Amino acid sequence: MFNFKQKDDEFFDLFLESAKFFHAGSLILDEVIQDYKTTAVKVEEINKIEHEADAINDRIIDKLNLTFITPIDREDIYALANNLDDGVDLLQGILQRYDMYHMGEPMPGAVNLTKLLLSATEEIVRAVSFLGNIRKNQVGILDASHKIERFESEGDLIYRREVAYLFEHEKDPIELIRWKDVLEQLEDTLDHCEHIADMLRGVVMKYA
Repeated sequence: MFNFKQKDDEFFDLFLESAKFFHAGSLILDEVIQDYKTTAVKVEEINKIEHEADAINDRIIDKLNLTFITPIDREDIYALANNLDDGVDLLQGILQRYDMYHMGEPMPGAVNLTKLLLSATEEIVRAVSFLGNIRKNQVGILDASHKIERFESEGDLIYRREVAYLFEHEKDPIELIRWKDVLEQLEDTLDHCEHIADMLRGVVMKYA
């Protein structure tokens, strides 16, 4: 049965849970980068987080289907929910690659990109925590979005520099392929953070 009551703000609580899962996944990735010998255990942890994030996303979509009056546009709720969930999937993919490829000591670029992901997902959590009162918190949301964009730009530079280094100095083609793939996935996940930041900025433009 549809909920015809006043706007349901529980969506924002669910968004925040989903954003925290995204950040938790980046913390697990950082732990692997710091100690690659923990990879197998951390893959199990990210798999669990991915299932929990999927469950939150399902709750949001189910709630959206049953709610007549939503606090923000339905398409924005649907897109934000799916993109937060997709972020966890991307992190899961990186960790699974690290495990499958039997990666060893990380390249400096992988370390730096992971640190940027930590910072970006932390800012996503901060921005999402402000969504309950967009008009009051528009400055905070926009500030977090701009920081994420800066992290992504910095990540682009690191990615290009590291790939150039690989092609210039790495003589083992298998090692080159493995690290290029991992670096691409890290950079893609930072791009995804920027995409979420763009969505959040669009929400502010609509409702602030």
